[in-house]
Amino acid sequence: MTIRFTEKRRILDVAITGVSAMASVGIMLYGVYHFGLAEAWPELVLNGFYIACLVMMWMYFFNVCITTEQFNYWSSICIGVTVLLRDILFPPPLANHTIGLLCRTLSVLLLCTLTYFYARKDWLNYTKRDLWFILVLDMLIAASYHIDIVLFESVDEYTDYILTEIWIRSSIIYGLVACFVSETASSDDTASLSSNSSKE
Repeated sequence: MTIRFTEKRRILDVAITGVSAMASVGIMLYGVYHFGLAEAWPELVLNGFYIACLVMMWMYFFNVCITTEQFNYWSSICIGVTVLLRDILFPPPLANHTIGLLCRTLSVLLLCTLTYFYARKDWLNYTKRDLWFILVLDMLIAASYHIDIVLFESVDEYTDYILTEIWIRSSIIYGLVACFVSETASSDDTASLSSNSSKE
């Protein structure tokens, strides 16, 4: 088994992100166990998608049974579903109306951005600016939630778990970007694209 990357900084970025995100997911799964499935089942659903992203990240990192295109597509789908579920369809109630409106607006923009960048066939022309823009959007959403919880919400036994959960997706997106931002197409991806181009 060989790792896909050779640059030490990239390896460190992916490894630290993967381990920290796994620890955060573990904390949230404990939270589901602690508070009960009847009360915390939405977190279990979200963590299912986060775990799928982490599995694909490690598969990609160790170059196991996943191409760059597959990694790009399926991880984007998982992230997009979490945005749709947590931030758009079932947004958490926030004490500050302005922050809540900002979060929903940024979430819609993030989902549209994911759709635009990753639904196209010419995925190889994504720039670093495109990829970092997705991360910045999600970090703004997480920071907005964090500010509302710390400044406007009452502190209780749920607070630490909520603060952990809102940063998991940003951590995973950073890992996905770290994997993909310096990656070139693998030979099988390039061959596939060339074959499709010739048919067209």
